[in-house]
Amino acid sequence: MRYSTLFFTFITLYSVFSQENKDARTITFYAKDSVLITADTYFLNDIEPTVLLCHQAGFSRGEYLETAKKINILGLSCMAIDQRSGKAVNGVINRTAKNADSKLMNVGYAGAKQDLEAAIDYLYELNGSQPIILVGSSYSAALALWLGSENKKIKAVAAFSPGEYLKNMSLADAIKQIKVPTFITSSQREIEPVEKLIRYVKPKYITHFKPDVEGIHGSRVIWDSTEGHEAYWNAFKEFLLKNK
Repeated sequence: MRYSTLFFTFITLYSVFSQENKDARTITFYAKDSVLITADTYFLNDIEPTVLLCHQAGFSRGEYLETAKKINILGLSCMAIDQRSGKAVNGVINRTAKNADSKLMNVGYAGAKQDLEAAIDYLYELNGSQPIILVGSSYSAALALWLGSENKKIKAVAAFSPGEYLKNMSLADAIKQIKVPTFITSSQREIEPVEKLIRYVKPKYITHFKPDVEGIHGSRVIWDSTEGHEAYWNAFKEFLLKNK
């Protein structure tokens, strides 16, 4: 009877997750400190997952409902995660943050680095130990650049509106050693601070897309609802296809 109850509970929870995003399969796995990470997988048949999508502050994996499908059209499998710092967007609740809160382990932006690391490890093991493309937005863009400078399981980084968002450290100093292809973009008003952030990185590793339109903060620049999204998407698409 106990096993039947547990099975029913699992199915019920899975159904709740699935209703949030019917185009993805929702999974969970653990960070090193036992926080349960929730992720939406957009895996194409017979195509190993390559792209990891990480959201901005106050958001959830729902930031990529639209973008993940566009990435699939390019022939790439991808996964979007909830990090422990965030809330909800597009009707998708950040379940990793809820779990971290319940365990008193919501330790801010820098603390979410271990969520990205766990997700990187998960994809790396799943795809036959092939390096991945890491995509970040706002504070997770900062984390993506940081990880891109030190983690050998990453082959390329895309950072939407990165900045000095991490306490008690200089991100500009931390990312000096980036040696993987790195795509960076932002709104127009963020161009100057972004250039300052990446000033120590060798230019040969950087693709910096500077928009002709005002733009917006984070990966929302490639949402269809954002003015000028086509140019942002085309630049990002070119980078993904070049590094797939």
